Amino acid sequence: MEGQGSEERLLLIQRLKAAVHYTVGCLCQDVAEDKGVRLSKQAVAAISEISFRQCENFAKDLEMFARHAKRSTITTEDVKLLARRSSSLLKYITQKSEEITSSNMEQKERKKKKSSAAKGVRTEEHPEAAVTESGDSNME
Repeated sequence: MEGQGSEERLLLIQRLKAAVHYTVGCLCQDVAEDKGVRLSKQAVAAISEISFRQCENFAKDLEMFARHAKRSTITTEDVKLLARRSSSLLKYITQKSEEITSSNMEQKERKKKKSSAAKGVRTEEHPEAAVTESGDSNME
C-alpha cells in the first residue's frame, strides 16, 4: 500500500515538474524574442529545475510560518513575510492583497444590502410581521 502512495506522489511530482518546465520554456522563449537572444535547452532546463526547487522551498517556508503562528492556514501575511527580501515583490503582493481585501469588503456590503432589501420586501408583503417586529423592539 505504501508503495502505491509513494508511486502516485512521484507521478504527481513529475507532472508538476513537466508543467513548470513547459511554463518556464514559454517564458524563456518570450524573453529571448524580446531581447533578441537565444537560450539553449540546457539553460531552460536549469532554470526550470531551479524554479521548481525554489517553489518547494517557498512552500516549506510558508508552512513553517503558519505553524509558528499556530495556524493551519497560510495567510497573505505569511506570503508577505516570505517576500520581505524583495521590496518590489513585497510592494506588489501588498497591493494585490489590499485589492482583494477591498473587493471582498465590497462583495460583503452588496450581500448585506441585498439581504436588507429582501427583508424590506418581506415586511411590505406582510405588514403584520413588521408591526410585530417593531412592537417587540419597543418592549425592551
